[in-house]
Amino acid sequence: MSLASSAVTAPAVDPARIIAQLASELNSRPAQVAAAVDLLDDGATVPFIARYRKEATGGLDDTVLRELEVRLVYLRELETRRLAILESITQQGKLTAELKQEIATADTKQRLEDLYAPYKPKRRTRAQIAREAGLEPLADAILADASCDPAALAARYLNPEASITDAKAALDGARDILAERYAENADLLADMREHLWHTGVLYSKVSEGKQAEGANFRDWFDFSESLRTLPSHRVLALLRGRQQGVLELRVGLQTELEAEKPHPCVTRIAAFLKLGKSLFALDATPRSLWLGEVCRWTWRVKLLTAFESEFFGKLREQAEAEAIRVFAANLKDLLLAAPAGPKAVLGLDPGIRTGCKIAVIDPTGKVVETTTVYPFEPRRDVEGTINTLAALCARHKVDLVAIGNGTASRESEKLVGEMMARFKDLTLTRVVVSEAGASVYSASEAAAAEFPDLDVTLRGAVSIARRLQDPLAELVKIDPKAIGVGQYQHDLNQRELARSLDAVVEDCVNAVGVDVNTASAALLARVSGLNTLLAKNIVSWRDERGAFATRAALRDVPRFGDKAFEQAAGFLRIPNGANPLDASSVHPEAYPVVERILARVRKDMKEIIGQREALKGVSPADFTDERFGLPTVRDIFGELEKPGRDPRPEFKTAQFKDGVETLKDLVPGMVLEGVVTNVANFGAFVDVGVHQDGLVHISALSEKFVKDPRDVVRVGQTVTVKVLEVDVARQRVALTMRLNDAAEPARRGQDGGSPASTRGGQRRPQVDAGRGSPANSAMANAFAKLKR
Repeated sequence: MSLASSAVTAPAVDPARIIAQLASELNSRPAQVAAAVDLLDDGATVPFIARYRKEATGGLDDTVLRELEVRLVYLRELETRRLAILESITQQGKLTAELKQEIATADTKQRLEDLYAPYKPKRRTRAQIAREAGLEPLADAILADASCDPAALAARYLNPEASITDAKAALDGARDILAERYAENADLLADMREHLWHTGVLYSKVSEGKQAEGANFRDWFDFSESLRTLPSHRVLALLRGRQQGVLELRVGLQTELEAEKPHPCVTRIAAFLKLGKSLFALDATPRSLWLGEVCRWTWRVKLLTAFESEFFGKLREQAEAEAIRVFAANLKDLLLAAPAGPKAVLGLDPGIRTGCKIAVIDPTGKVVETTTVYPFEPRRDVEGTINTLAALCARHKVDLVAIGNGTASRESEKLVGEMMARFKDLTLTRVVVSEAGASVYSASEAAAAEFPDLDVTLRGAVSIARRLQDPLAELVKIDPKAIGVGQYQHDLNQRELARSLDAVVEDCVNAVGVDVNTASAALLARVSGLNTLLAKNIVSWRDERGAFATRAALRDVPRFGDKAFEQAAGFLRIPNGANPLDASSVHPEAYPVVERILARVRKDMKEIIGQREALKGVSPADFTDERFGLPTVRDIFGELEKPGRDPRPEFKTAQFKDGVETLKDLVPGMVLEGVVTNVANFGAFVDVGVHQDGLVHISALSEKFVKDPRDVVRVGQTVTVKVLEVDVARQRVALTMRLNDAAEPARRGQDGGSPASTRGGQRRPQVDAGRGSPANSAMANAFAKLKR
């Protein structure tokens, strides 16, 4: 680099730079990105922008907008850091034109920090002490003279006052100076980082004396895999083992390369720095030998430890991002599960000693009656229970019986079946429902506010009933992390996890829409433009004055200003209101467009809404103007044809096989129907009604190669599976969706571990980890036979 010039100054942030970067990454036009950024900065939500500002963004969908939102934060932080670094180096009087250009073109935070490393204020290092002792000229002299003898040169730089009393001490100081210089060379760091990431290996071994204590991690006691191919769940398992002191991890090259002398990374450093080709030859000169030692020192003392720490951080970051992606995808599937709709439901929360809690809700979700029955030991009042259930179902004209899938769920289902067989005049359908998070909701402030006079245990039965009636409306009351459809969720960045899951909930709620006259405050709070306070104000206004007749009436709610109305109105529905459009996703701001359409066809609203043929022969292009373009008008036409359409699938249920209620009832080769409860990168967990989810390994999901399990299955989906293997002692079930697969025992593989466990009576897939299991990640991944 040239000499520093104090005249070189730092530039200000250029917003156009960020827009251009985002446009390139998202494969979009700068104008689209700029419009989206302006809307986000103005407080617009992603659902609102995606649905009602298509003209401005050129039709960017919610997925792209979410990615833009995240990257926008990163790039703005990058620019802020860039300016801070430029200012710091400028104040030091060391900013050259060349360095300024390199900093200006750095496209990652890592590259910025690499460039800043030589100028970053730091504690006194060995190299700094050596410089203070006057040894930097010695280092430079050795580099400059290819024929020199380092020891002879070193004799000229002795400094007894700084404890440099012999040539060795002087050369050690010069070595430290050069090693630090090389370790702060941004280009060398970039080259070594790229090389190691593509050729490096993560090694794992058991910590001394931890074999027994860390038995659950035995798959990793002697393990290695390429850094680039490590799947996210395996990375999280390894890092958990290290955190618990069971495993020792290190980064290196393939074993055969590690054994080379000199180390390949040492020779790469020497080659990159162009220090000479004969540094490591048997007949190398004293200078070459010394420079070779400098390269070894740079690798072993400076770079290896730094890169190891950096790669562990990168692996964790990538693994967490992937785990969060999987969790978010599963949560979306669960929230958008098919609703049973406005039907009377009896919710049954199974229990043995404390009895089964019963709650009946009417078609609107209102609790009409609760009780507790005791069909199991110690009371075992089977007859009384059947009569009580039958009376409740008859009295309230119950259509569905929702049975929680916790302890005693199959026994309870069998009991309901006996009731249905005995009382044939009852037309009922029984459904086993996931009760994940029900206990969390029962004890929450939201539940206490909603049911202040209802016992905590009975609130769980209400939640089970309501999540069958409308999964989305009920599950939004629960912290998404408590629903348990993720992998290793407690090991993840909780802030990022919460942000991602909250975004999913927001997108799902707004995709479906919300009945403003029946929705809970928890559901309303997830609507675009609303918050907890506004949601409570809406509910209070509704309770005091009755149902809203129009969307416009929402403006009377305290603190419901113009901005909130703009963002929220299109997602709030008023069925059977004064204006039929209020029950649709047509935004009030676009009602004038509908009026123009009505005037053109000379019909009133009731004649065209929901009538597919009513607008036949009329073109959306005829109704565009400066404000509403073709995308919006097309959406309006679609909504007029099918007002308030629900994007969720049709409701249907899985039928568990009679007589198959526990693990002991399972037999290899048995074909069963089940429900997917969780999807991870290594396969899918399926509830077949035996209190223990089985695992379909990714290789057993289809006859074809499967890259992502979610390409084949989704949470809540009903699937047909075959039992491959049952391990009652270890509570494991291996399943396959390849129904021609032979059912025979298989060996335990690299990702072994418990796929499920029972906690507090509630079965949950164990991809979330418990008690140090590395595999709470995958069981069928544990079967070598399936690794084809």
